[in-house]
Amino acid sequence: MNTDKVVLREKLNDYFVTIFEKELIDEIVNVGIFRSIKNGEMLIDIGDQMTHVPLIINGAIKIIREDNNGEEIALYFLEKGDTCAISFVNCINRSSSMFRGVAEIETEGIFVPVEMIDQWLIKYKTWRHFIIDSYHLRLIEMVDSIDSLAFMQLDERLHKYLVEKVKVMKSNILTITHQEIADDINTSRVVVSRLLKKLENEEKIKIRRNRIIIDNLLN
Repeated sequence: MNTDKVVLREKLNDYFVTIFEKELIDEIVNVGIFRSIKNGEMLIDIGDQMTHVPLIINGAIKIIREDNNGEEIALYFLEKGDTCAISFVNCINRSSSMFRGVAEIETEGIFVPVEMIDQWLIKYKTWRHFIIDSYHLRLIEMVDSIDSLAFMQLDERLHKYLVEKVKVMKSNILTITHQEIADDINTSRVVVSRLLKKLENEEKIKIRRNRIIIDNLLN
């Protein structure tokens, strides 16, 4: 077995070996491509054609939707053990991506060719369950994003965003600008700065240059 395949198997064994049949693991090792994605690097852009589907090994990918005016909103994060269910539809239909995916932190993934998707759906029960579960999870997250926009006040949306960000980054120190937060929750930097200052006055966070230290926000 060559070095690349050894690396692939080791990465898969860290998580996916408990989910997929041995035969499916073997196939992923044979056709998969391991890739490391740097913090801030774009995994997929809106309008791109998708040739491979990601299986996230470590890290986090932020999935972003953009409207016709260029306004963005962060919908959800892909983390360890996840895949982007929407990408399966794009791949199967040979359609371009409707979303943008950007690495929040350094991320590792194994990418499998689109032509294997249909074959594995028929061939492997665990793969079918994995795809169905992924769709279900992404649907819940999409509904949650819609609910946040429709029913939550901006301060509630900001609170929810910061809590989720801490969980994804696995750190209570967030290196992020006010403008980046504003882009993610689809509001203005001025509004974000005002709401963050309010949280700081309540001693829930500390604001530093391009950093936010989360103190009591999770309680």
